[in-house]
Amino acid sequence: MTESPYVVNVTEADFEQVVIAGSSQRPVLVDFWADWCAPCRQLMPILAKLADELGGAFLLAKVDTEAEQSLAAAFGIRSLPTVQLFKDGRPVDQFMGALPEGQIREFLSRHIERESDRRIAAAAEHISNGALDTAASLLAEVRAEDPDNKHLFPAEVRLALARGDYDAAADMLEHTPLELATDPAVARLRGELAFTAAAAAAPAPAACEARLADAPDDSAARYGLAAQQVLAGDYAAALDNLLVLMRKDRGYGDDAARKGMLMIFDLLGDDPLVSTYRAKLSRLLY
Repeated sequence: MTESPYVVNVTEADFEQVVIAGSSQRPVLVDFWADWCAPCRQLMPILAKLADELGGAFLLAKVDTEAEQSLAAAFGIRSLPTVQLFKDGRPVDQFMGALPEGQIREFLSRHIERESDRRIAAAAEHISNGALDTAASLLAEVRAEDPDNKHLFPAEVRLALARGDYDAAADMLEHTPLELATDPAVARLRGELAFTAAAAAAPAPAACEARLADAPDDSAARYGLAAQQVLAGDYAAALDNLLVLMRKDRGYGDDAARKGMLMIFDLLGDDPLVSTYRAKLSRLLY
């Protein structure tokens, strides 16, 4: 195997320095192997190829378990090959066996930032600041150079939303790549699109509130107000309105109130409001 600056042999004597301390600077992928292990010999060239291809985004550290039995025991190695990824001084993930290259790439993508990730993050910042043309240029570069980056599709949908091109955003979400069908970022975008469309179709918030003061059972006004409250970041008020709508008119908009609450939960993620209002929703339903 050709020598590489990104592939090193590690022993007990330098494991602390190379792997434990070194993983605070960049991820270290530790390949526990043995010469008698045929799958190990199949896997090693793939790992070395990826280390070179990614140009130092991670260091590949090889541990010969026959010579370094104490290291293998210390990290609970019971089958070969076992590959552990270290970050900030500790193992954070692992796989066993000679996986295909595609699966190893997916494994690495969970922990190692790509150049295209940095461009997508920059595009997101530009979208937040209203520099949509600059964001579009960055995303076009990623589309040309790294179209398989799973963060690209949600960023492109968000750009369409920021441009007010709701039909394009809806069409993109309708054709979400299968591997992203359950991605939380895509679920949040579906919610944003639904609330944006509902808010655009409703009168201004003050008009909705005035209408509800005169006609508390006006379901369209209440849902429109809730959608606008979501876009304004007033999630508690929106959830309260949707709970009221569920009590008064469960069938409105094909169960729009319950679906709206679930979309808000997706938008909020781990926010404490989620557990509070999930309990309220559960009590109302059951």
